[in-house]
Amino acid sequence: MKHTFKNFQKLSAMILASGLMIACSEDPVPNPTPNPGPDEDSRWITVAAARMGDNPGDGNGGTLIFSISSEEAKDPTVSIAPFDNGFIVPSNRTARLQSSEDGNTIFNISYAGDTGGQYTKYTVGGGQTFTQEGTGVSIAPYVGSAPRWIKLFDGDQTGAAVYVNTEAQFDDNGTPDDASDDTYLRHEATMGVVTLNLVNSSIIEFQESSLALSIEEEAMGYYISRIDMPTLNAAGDKLYIGARLSKVDPATGESDREGEILPAKTIVLDYPSLLNPTVITSGVGHGNTNGYRSINSFEFNGSVYQANQGDPNGSHILKIDANNQYDDSYVFSLDDALGVEDAYILAWRPAANGKAVVAYRDASSQEGAAGAQGFFALVDLNARTAQKITDIPYEPDFYLFQYQGFVVDGTDIYLTQAPVGKNGNIYVVDTETGEVTLGAELINVDGSHYIGVF
Repeated sequence: MKHTFKNFQKLSAMILASGLMIACSEDPVPNPTPNPGPDEDSRWITVAAARMGDNPGDGNGGTLIFSISSEEAKDPTVSIAPFDNGFIVPSNRTARLQSSEDGNTIFNISYAGDTGGQYTKYTVGGGQTFTQEGTGVSIAPYVGSAPRWIKLFDGDQTGAAVYVNTEAQFDDNGTPDDASDDTYLRHEATMGVVTLNLVNSSIIEFQESSLALSIEEEAMGYYISRIDMPTLNAAGDKLYIGARLSKVDPATGESDREGEILPAKTIVLDYPSLLNPTVITSGVGHGNTNGYRSINSFEFNGSVYQANQGDPNGSHILKIDANNQYDDSYVFSLDDALGVEDAYILAWRPAANGKAVVAYRDASSQEGAAGAQGFFALVDLNARTAQKITDIPYEPDFYLFQYQGFVVDGTDIYLTQAPVGKNGNIYVVDTETGEVTLGAELINVDGSHYIGVF
């Protein structure tokens, strides 16, 4: 019989000697003495679901989460319905979620709306039970109500949020009544970075800095227009921040979307002081390094590996070495590794063995209800190889642009697969063998989709 989690206050979601204590859909009964967490061989897997707002797949109707044990996540007879009975995460739009390394805590900073910029954390209790720990803190005064933030990989101690404000600068050649003759000079880009103590919910440091490109690049109208995904290096003394470049026509100061795509860039600044920013440039990849909703760069074996997006030659995985410069001898093209064209890395996550699961689209992707069709691949950072994961079903409505979270448990990586408005499943990829396990069923509703596990 398929087991279905229904709506009650406490779900034990545990593995006991007698088997799974999961309520059947016909007769949900809460466990009066729930265990405090999974057994020692398990961990919580929190599934995140994004409800439709105005259009299928936009995720603007809010985010709901629901947790089960890792054993249940691997069990295809288990069925969960977060859209019906999940915990509603405070956020005006799609929440920006993070989880502790052991899965016992969920961190959230609300995105936009009246609560935008509010940091809260929750103890995972199974099912829809998420208990807020202490009081929250707002980072909106520092980085606005729609912050881009990430949890640094420092033992769940620190989060970092960033923003950039830009303003075009002109000289004063025009008359007081007609500024049309003013000459465009450059864009002033001001970066703000705040670090947050995740343990006691307090602000650690905040700094603003001016970001400049080379004189030649700025003369052509380029400037840093968006930043995201701060990553701590292995030494713990530098923070890397991904960047997107935009361009104007310097003759008019108007947006120019037809210009050359410049080599990929990353901002490097001192940590924990957040001072002395510099901009480094890749000799391998082009386009952007800020990602979108998911973590875009990870420290592995002393270096930081980073995906780029919008590269005319398809996404690469780039490498920044301990000297805080790009290693241009490391060339890992996803197009070449997969034998595809126009690969675009949407989200990815490596295990400790250097093998990673990558969510991507490419030139073969069909147009679905919300955008281009997505796929998953297993990549090896050391061997620079990749292969499409064929044991996961794909269809045009399988939309991964907003995908956020993978769970790494040893060499296993958990992910969600569910097309927009259709049921799907959790899948578990053994990165050592490539074996894929079909897991719990994910119940969907019209126009909505799943954005990962935490």
